[in-house]
Amino acid sequence: MINLTINNKKVQAKEGMTILEAAKENNIIIPQLCYLEGVHQIGSCRICVVEVEGARTLQSSCMVKVREGMVVRTNTKKVREARKVIYELMLSDHPRNCLNCARSHDCEFQKLGELLQIEDFRFEGERSKTYIDDSSPSIVRDTSKCILCRRCVTVCNEIQGIGVMNAQNRGFKTVIGPPEDLPLNSVNCSNCGQCVMVCPVGALQEKSAVDKVWDALYDGKKRVVIQTAPAIRAALGEEFDYEPGNLVTGKMVQALRDIGFDDVFDTNFAADLTIMEEGTEFLTRVTDALKLKKETKLPMITSCSPGWIKYVEHAFPEKLGHLSTCKSPHMMLGALAKSFYADKVGVKPEDVYVVSVMPCTAKKYEITRPEMNSTGYPDVDAVLTTRELARMIKDAGIDFKTLGDSEFDNPLGLSTGAADIFATTGGVMEAALRTVYEIVTGREIPFDNLHVTPIVGFEKIKEAEVLIENPLPEYGFLDGVNVKVAVTSGLSGAKKLMEEIANGTSPYHFIEVMGCPGGCISGGGQPRPTNNYVREKRLQAIYKEDENKTIRKSHENPFIKKIYEDYLEKPLGHKSHKYLHTHYTKRGIFNEHLKDK
Repeated sequence: MINLTINNKKVQAKEGMTILEAAKENNIIIPQLCYLEGVHQIGSCRICVVEVEGARTLQSSCMVKVREGMVVRTNTKKVREARKVIYELMLSDHPRNCLNCARSHDCEFQKLGELLQIEDFRFEGERSKTYIDDSSPSIVRDTSKCILCRRCVTVCNEIQGIGVMNAQNRGFKTVIGPPEDLPLNSVNCSNCGQCVMVCPVGALQEKSAVDKVWDALYDGKKRVVIQTAPAIRAALGEEFDYEPGNLVTGKMVQALRDIGFDDVFDTNFAADLTIMEEGTEFLTRVTDALKLKKETKLPMITSCSPGWIKYVEHAFPEKLGHLSTCKSPHMMLGALAKSFYADKVGVKPEDVYVVSVMPCTAKKYEITRPEMNSTGYPDVDAVLTTRELARMIKDAGIDFKTLGDSEFDNPLGLSTGAADIFATTGGVMEAALRTVYEIVTGREIPFDNLHVTPIVGFEKIKEAEVLIENPLPEYGFLDGVNVKVAVTSGLSGAKKLMEEIANGTSPYHFIEVMGCPGGCISGGGQPRPTNNYVREKRLQAIYKEDENKTIRKSHENPFIKKIYEDYLEKPLGHKSHKYLHTHYTKRGIFNEHLKDK
């Protein structure tokens, strides 16, 4: 432990801590802006400056490490005046239309001004070049609001490993974005939205679908169906001042009814369906490889995350055969809503308007893919993020905290605990293993409380081996085989696993990839902030939801059995392929696929 003094108070801090971290540990507030714990630490904004005895100039507290005997002052006249000047200089090149900004009351720059007690605008001058890039179906860039903190640069380059966002030009002409002022939709952006998640202002925002959804609700000719992903129920409450980790499933469903949606379905139903299709697909590939000695694409890789899919289409186009052909769960449910359910209620597919509430900005891109139109119409018409849904609830005048609980509509509303854990990294793999193991052996997977613990948690790459022994006779080829699996979340981890496949050194049979670090609970459309504490609380809530359910394996969902019996016939059957499966595009790192058009 290091002994130091902050504001005449003797404190201790762990060796290696910065002044900012030491102050926080000792309940001393130092204003900050560009710093983001565990993500971004470069001292670019200078808001966190402090006086350090013996230093000639003010020091960035997020960069300077504590040392024995250090004397720090965080609120001297010199420090306070410096912070105010820095803030006002940034403000001089920033729009002041806060009430018209989607980040109003959720803006770190705005909150910083309140903390610093800024009451005047002393500086006026030339404004930097500004424009709005709304080319992407997922993300809108407004350079007039950018404060050059470079958080998005760090996330895009170091956390996700994509490299789309960077500082272009120098000095006053600096702009954060793709090179040569290219629009986002023309580069290899994955649409993951992690840049949106960390942006402290309104420079990066999800492209709103709120007005489209309200228009559909007011259209008397439309039957408006809404579905919600498993991650939403563990995060939506944060937008209404609940502590992270509070499950608000019942209140959420009631709020959707009160807004006016005709049917409220659960994407979890389609997550169970995904396990049936994906699990069968995996067993088919393993059968071909081990029993029939046929060349097949192993490891098989999950396809639930559209950000991950777009990434691999750009970065590893020759390895698309390793992807499962399953659509993501919300696209499956959308296709069934416009086919199976439309037939059931006597409505034309074109008159069913499907809205998905997703934790993910990449889902907004996914619904624009031309192959996602099983009935001749888009499988899903609009995607709302968790944040957008919260805005709709508030706009509708609904007092969320006083709502009673309601349940999802059936037949597309019942789900198992296995579907709930799709929201977390490792959840899809665990759900698949629960079903595949039991189908092959006739026994429950031999892990404590059904949890495959080696793949639970937030490590970048996790591994497990599941021994398949004493199988049912039709699966005798799997006797004594160790199924090796890997799980990763965040695209930099995916890159490492894909490089192993490209090099022919991958030891795995099955890989799960989630585009966002931590999985869907950390999606680009979730409430801010999403840090490790919040992730852990949301993860615990999701596993609690799973453990409290009576049915916890996808193949035991009675409505899943019924839809195969009445409509889909069997996993990987003709109808399943039509409505539940898809194909991919070899895009290449520079969108080479467009050159052929």
